Amino acid sequence: MGFLGKLFGKKEEEKAKASPKINVKQAAASAKIDPAKVGIDGQFDESGLAKRVALALDQANISDSVGLWVAQTGSTVVLKYNPDAESVLEQAKKVALGVDGATNVTTQPNS
Repeated sequence: MGFLGKLFGKKEEEKAKASPKINVKQAAASAKIDPAKVGIDGQFDESGLAKRVALALDQANISDSVGLWVAQTGSTVVLKYNPDAESVLEQAKKVALGVDGATNVTTQPNS
């Protein structure tokens, strides 16, 4: 199980496998929603950006066995982490910034 399944459940993992790759900008424009709210399937999803970042982390082969969590505040991706995730944090930030709809990435140590 990767980040997507671990953080958002098996149902989201299955949705990602069943959905073709979406164009976030097109989906946002046609549905008249914020790009940060476009889900894995191109539909409105309050946590769409966080889910797409989790999927991108899986596709980048970043280990989900470290203490790293993905959330979002608007178009800002929030990466919360435990000390064991510090080794992948920079790579995770780069991956997150590369996801359509992400305008910023912040990190927060998990306390």
